[in-house]
Amino acid sequence: MEYVIEMLNIRKEFPGIVANDNVTLQLKKGEIHALLGENGAGKSTLMNVLFGLYQPEQGEIRVKGKPVHITSPNVANDLGIGMVHQHFMLVDPFTVTENIILGKEPANAGKINLKDASKKVRELSVKYHLSVDPDAKIADISVGMQQRVEILKTLYRGADILIFDEPTAVLTPQEIKELIAIMKALIKEGKSIILITHKLKEIMEVCDRVTVIRKGRGIDTLDVRDTNPNELASLMVGRDVVFKTEKIEAKPTDIVLEVKNIEVKDSRGISAVKNLSLSVRAGEIIGIAGVDGNGQSELIEALTGLRKISAGTIKLNGKELQNQRPRKVTESGVGHIPEDRHKHGLVLDYSIGENIVLQTYYQEPYSKKGVLNSKKIFEKARKIIKEYDVRTPSEYTPARSLSGGNQQKAIIGREVDRNPDLLIAAQPTRGLDVGAIEFIHKRLIEQRDTGKAILLISFELDEIMNVSDKIAVIYEGEIVAIVDPKKATEQELGLLMAGSKRAEAGDKSNV
Repeated sequence: MEYVIEMLNIRKEFPGIVANDNVTLQLKKGEIHALLGENGAGKSTLMNVLFGLYQPEQGEIRVKGKPVHITSPNVANDLGIGMVHQHFMLVDPFTVTENIILGKEPANAGKINLKDASKKVRELSVKYHLSVDPDAKIADISVGMQQRVEILKTLYRGADILIFDEPTAVLTPQEIKELIAIMKALIKEGKSIILITHKLKEIMEVCDRVTVIRKGRGIDTLDVRDTNPNELASLMVGRDVVFKTEKIEAKPTDIVLEVKNIEVKDSRGISAVKNLSLSVRAGEIIGIAGVDGNGQSELIEALTGLRKISAGTIKLNGKELQNQRPRKVTESGVGHIPEDRHKHGLVLDYSIGENIVLQTYYQEPYSKKGVLNSKKIFEKARKIIKEYDVRTPSEYTPARSLSGGNQQKAIIGREVDRNPDLLIAAQPTRGLDVGAIEFIHKRLIEQRDTGKAILLISFELDEIMNVSDKIAVIYEGEIVAIVDPKKATEQELGLLMAGSKRAEAGDKSNV
């Protein structure tokens, strides 16, 4: 059997941790090969070794049968290997074309030939059905379109082997379908793909084979047609995983959050949230379902003090809270798991311990008269790290060194530990594996059962239907329907999310 890529017995160490322990992965030509593992299992590390970002301590890499030393991404590009990173490497003010040619600028007499480059980008976009405008600015296009730019960047550099690192973590259901179609088109054109993921549904739908790694070690490589999601989940986390969240019937009591007729403008001054009313009671989880870009981000920012509202009221336990500073909002009893953990959840260069007290560092026992008490800060961090199974070498490790899932668990631990009356959970399981998702869903339901009010915003319909007690569907900044998750179907929710008339898909009732 001829493989286009062979990674044989790869070992990669960092201070205090073995990220890859004797891992082997072999990619056949023309296949989509999944690399499956928990958050922090070593998937991205292994692919960063293949892409030349890290050098392994042991092991051998072969490309089309020949041993190679991949000392940098440029060497990987020259060998026909391209990587689409989970966090896009794009410059916002630049155009699509400028981003794609960055570092490989075609020049005539020292002058960059943007016209020729733009033409080539357009040709590649048409060939692979990517529908990207070469002249659009990155800042003006959607997340899904930005990902296509990353794919185009690898194709422009002549990649035959593409590595996709958690490509669907930030995409809507519709964009995921489109990406799967793009991957299939790439395979038809003779490309080979390694797909880093923990989404079992996607593996079953699109992959030929899957290699499972757990805690840095290779567990098994299987043909996808010979396995099933339950087996893969067990191999990935080392135990049986419950996909359906067990919960008792909600017993809602008093209204905690009451939003009345609010209007919120986006950064361009256009109304993103219009005349929206919503209430969340103690002891219930209200899920907000909607396609990305229908006002969810602006709503969250308004509720957490990050954006002003131009009309309406927001009350918490009967007291008006609109247009208050974020600190006042959090001190009033609001917890916030932000949708973008890097932008609004963490200071990446601070230690994980320092991040755990970001909301409380100025209060006793963490500080007194303006002087921080490191002993108490790191004691608290150790408690939350243990309780929330945050996989980190220590509480002193910089937050940016942790995998996305472990960063998320630290944020959730921090917010829940503060014991807020209202917990706003925005995309709480984005980029997480099945084991971590199961853990977080249990925590959200535990909070509900202790009498907390939970507002869950998610693009994952499975999550919304599984965890919510009621579902509020948002479309173009308005709540268009409130539905019962026990009676609603995915098709009905999908129609409502796409703007179908309320009467067609279920009547609007009060929350």
